[in-house]
Amino acid sequence: MRVNIILFVRDQEASTEFYGRVLAMPPSLHVPGMTEFTLTPDTVLGLMPSAGICRLLSPTLRDPDEAHGIPRAELYLSVDDPGAFFERALANGAEALSPLARRDWGDEVAYCADLDGHILAFAELKTEPS
Repeated sequence: MRVNIILFVRDQEASTEFYGRVLAMPPSLHVPGMTEFTLTPDTVLGLMPSAGICRLLSPTLRDPDEAHGIPRAELYLSVDDPGAFFERALANGAEALSPLARRDWGDEVAYCADLDGHILAFAELKTEPS
């Protein structure tokens, strides 16, 4: 199975620059209407302009920009150095929500919000995934 996680963003170019710097990788696809970052061989993070999904699914879908800044998704990334990812995110415009700390489930995690309010969690796994 291949997993595509797609976040609706207000500004594709700004979000592409943000995620490229935070993830320390170039996009694997960058065309008008979609940017992709290959996180693992089977997991892709996509960035789609809100206007694009509205064109595809209107009038049924409400405009995601109506909820701009309101958290609607969390991207929980298990990485080797969560503090470095967190600092890169903050340096590129993310809003700090909670510093790196051990959580009651055992992982060390830092939380921030991206340019559109999506929650980013940078974690060092201390527990075995179930």
